[in-house]
This record gives sequence, C-alpha cells and structure tokens, in this order.
Amino acid sequence: QVQLVESGGGLVQAGGSLRLSCAASGRTSYAMGWFRQAPGKEHEFVAYISWRGERLYYADSVKGRFTISRDNAKNMVYLQMNSLKPDDTAVYYCAARTQYSVSYYSKEYDYWGQGTQVTVSS
Repeated sequence: QVQLVESGGGLVQAGGSLRLSCAASGRTSYAMGWFRQAPGKEHEFVAYISWRGERLYYADSVKGRFTISRDNAKNMVYLQMNSLKPDDTAVYYCAARTQYSVSYYSKEYDYWGQGTQVTVSS
C-alpha cells in the first residue's frame, strides 16, 4: 500500500514558477508520475520518473519548462514548474505505478494522491 500527499500548489502569474512536492509513505520503490486535470477534462500526463530516476519522460506541452525529480532517501517526488502559462492551470496529482515499464496513461497507475491546485493568472 502506498499513500501519496501533494503540496506546493497555489496562485502564480504567467511566467512564474512553482515547485510541487509529493510525499510517499508505505512501499515507495515504484515509478512515479505527475498528471493534471483541468475542469471538464480528463487526466493529462505531465511527467514520469523511474524508481532510480534514470528514465524521465515529459509531455510535449511541458518539455523544457517542467522538471521531475525524486529523493528516495526522503520518499519525495518533485515537479519544478517554470515559465508557467494559464493553460497549466489544473489540479496536479502524483501517482505511483507498480509496473516497471513507462506509462503515459492514468489508468495504468495504481496509487494516487488527493491533488493540489495550480492556478496561473494571465
């Protein structure tokens, strides 16, 4: 069993930065992903990091602006978000995937946090 708690969301102006954190407890030796969900839309893949951090994948919409990282000693996963745009406004979720292969699909992640709101004003 894995428990995930996100933090770090908030209101920021376009062009600004935020760093989201995801604290994991329980069994934590899993790959992790960040997803986001805007009102009326499906979960959208944002970024993925493997257990040891050697494999990183990003959605095209955030590539070059967002960075995913993890600190396994602290059971933490981070999403550094720079050059934020109004289109980045959403609830951001971290999720754990128990399978080894990378996935961009929310249904293939097994554990989810409660989400943190990110609002980018223009």
